[in-house]
This record gives sequence, structure tokens and C-alpha cells, in this order.
Amino acid sequence: MESNSYLDMELLRFSTAGSVDDGKSTLIGRMLYDSKSIFEDQYEAIEASSKKKGEKNVNLALLTDGLRAEREQGITIDVAYRYFATPKRKFIIADTPGHIQYTRNMVTGASTSNLSIILIDARKGIIEQTYRHTFIASLLGIPHVVFCINKMDLVEYSEDVFQKIKKETEAFVSKLGIKDINFIPISALNGDNVVNKSENMDWYQGGTLLYLLENIHIGSDHNHVDCRFPVQYVIRPQSDEFHDYRGYAGRIAGGVFKPGDKVVALPSGFSSTIKSIDTLDGSIEEAFAPMSVTITLEDEMDISRGDMIVRENNRPEVTQDIDIMVCWLNERPLQLGGKYAVKHTSNDARCIIKEVKYKVDINTLHRLEEDTIIRMNDIGRITLRTTKPLFVDSYKKNRNTGSLILIDEATNETVGAGMILD
Repeated sequence: MESNSYLDMELLRFSTAGSVDDGKSTLIGRMLYDSKSIFEDQYEAIEASSKKKGEKNVNLALLTDGLRAEREQGITIDVAYRYFATPKRKFIIADTPGHIQYTRNMVTGASTSNLSIILIDARKGIIEQTYRHTFIASLLGIPHVVFCINKMDLVEYSEDVFQKIKKETEAFVSKLGIKDINFIPISALNGDNVVNKSENMDWYQGGTLLYLLENIHIGSDHNHVDCRFPVQYVIRPQSDEFHDYRGYAGRIAGGVFKPGDKVVALPSGFSSTIKSIDTLDGSIEEAFAPMSVTITLEDEMDISRGDMIVRENNRPEVTQDIDIMVCWLNERPLQLGGKYAVKHTSNDARCIIKEVKYKVDINTLHRLEEDTIIRMNDIGRITLRTTKPLFVDSYKKNRNTGSLILIDEATNETVGAGMILD
């Protein structure tokens, strides 16, 4: 029973962002250490490594900076994923790089997050990177953003410094439409307000960072209104026992499905009723995002991979002309008029780049309409024309049916990550 309750625990995915030396890796190291989520031999290894480098304290950042180049240069280059759990929740942390030349790594790490922690150095306040990381968090539709004002020990734990940064941050965040924001004054190095409440900042009445991560409500982060079920695989056992069984397997991308619901299959438009929803543990009475299930229908219908099962009166847009914000991931710039493979939910198609509308200056958030060459780590607005209709929602409405990736057919590399616009 014990193991089952552990499996059923809610999972919170969060990413960290901040400029170089803001203390992201130290913060994660501190959180793992103070919540007793690391092994003694791991601690001893970083203790030895810190001594060798002649550092006074044990450098907790070494827990996450896994690449040798990262440890040598003291920077984060690639996304490092760390997993830990407390009695209340399971967590996956994506520690993402702060440098502008690693914007694509940040987008990759944060794209599946429920929450983003953005670090601000209390001595420097808001800098260019703060704008960039917050903009990317809003672009990726991350529902919860926590601003951790770090290094409070270096400004004598001053409430005035904290309030000034909070006020400035609130002013620009209000333009970005992030649903939920929080501010916490911390010292990752000394552990103030990370896992344990700070004794140095009695003026701060809020909870610690770990308390917030354990208790923030994420149940409604998924879209449970618009029913979307992209079919990944058709199950036909062909055995005597299940001679007539025909099930559609996939992962629910939105909404709640129940046996008896009237549904429509796209692109055919044929309608039917859900007969059963099956899982490895037997049939269930309702299923919702992000569960993986097999749906059977009352009628024999021609449905295959890439099709989508939706509600009669609530359908996605069926279109071949798609407007997206793209983050470019490849050394070769985006080619206007270029042809790419496109992957959207379980659907594969090809597309041509019809128009580059503008590029975003990620630091000032200005639109650059004259400079339309989208290079690696750039973000811009483009229009695609696909070879067949896709069933899309806007990214704002549904992160699953509102995102797609572009693939270079010659090299099979993923070259762009796109968020579909209204």
C-alpha cells in the first residue's frame, strides 16, 4: 500500500532561471541538502571537491552542475534534471542556463514546467536577463512564477531592498499575463527561507520556498474544459478472446472523458459514443489530462494514428495555415520558403515557412520587423502552411494541442519549437 500511495503522489515540475552567478545551482543544492534528499556519499564527494578548490564552504552548486565544463567554469550550460520527493509531493527540477546563447536550453527545460523559479540578485535588482526569463516563462504559458530575491545576506536582510525589487518586478510582469506570481526573500548560501524559515528576516510573513512548492495548487493547470484525445495507436489484439476488440490508445491532451459521452473523430467528422475507457488496471469511469488510456467506441470507425477524438460541440481549429511564436534551436537559420517536417500531438505533416512577421528582442521585448533572419536562440513570429490540416488550439488555451516542433528532414534534427497563437 505504501508504495502505491507514493506512486499516486502529485508531481510538480519546476524550472529555475536566473543570470549567471545568481545562485540557481546553489539554491537547488541547498533544497536537496536541507530536505534530506541527497545521499551522504554525494555530500562527501562535493565536500572533497570544494576543499580541493580551496573553497571555505561546501559548494552545493556542484550537486547539479553535472558537466565537467560546467564545474570548471562555474556556469550551467545544459539543462540538468534533478528528481526529489518530500512526504507531500514528488518534484522534477529543470536547472536551466542563464546565458542568452543557451535560450533554447532554457525553453526546452521550462516547456513542461508547472512553475518557474526566477532568481534575482538582491544587490543588482532587475537586470536584462530577468526580463528575458520572465518573458520566456509567459511565452511558455507557465502558470506559476516565483521570484526568489537571493543573496539577502549580502544586503543585510533589508526589507526595503526586497520591497523595491518586488515593486519594480510587479510593474513589468503586469504586462505579460502570468496567472500567479509570488516573491520570497532568500539566501541560498545560508539556507534562509529555502527549506527552513529564516531567523534573519522576521519582517517576511510568507512561507518558505519548499512550503510553497509543496502546497501550490496545480490541479487546474491542465485544461479540463476542452476535450482532446490525439490517437497514438490502434489496438487490435486479433486473439480469440478479444476477437472484436478495437481500442484507440493515447494520452489525453485536455478535458474529461466518460463512457457514454458523444464524441467526434477528426478529420472524418464521424460521430459515435464512448463505450469504455480502459487502462492496464481495468476500465475506469472517467479520464482526464494527462492520463494515458485506451478508448473504445460504440461504432466501427476508421480512425488511425494522428486522428483526434473530441466533443461534438467543442472542437479544435482544423487548419493548414498556422501562426506561431518559434524558438529556433539550430545553427542553420530558419529558411523563409523552406520546407520542414512538423510534429503536432501524434500527427506528422510537412510544412513550408510562408512568412516571418517579426523577431522579438528578448531583452527589451521590442518587435524587430526589419530583422527577419531567425538564428539559433532567437524567438520570432512566423506563419506555416502545412500539407494537411492539423487540429490545433492556441497555446494559451492548451499547452499540448497548442505546441508543435519543426524538424529538418535532411538531418532529422529538431530545429524549432513553436507555440500556436490565437
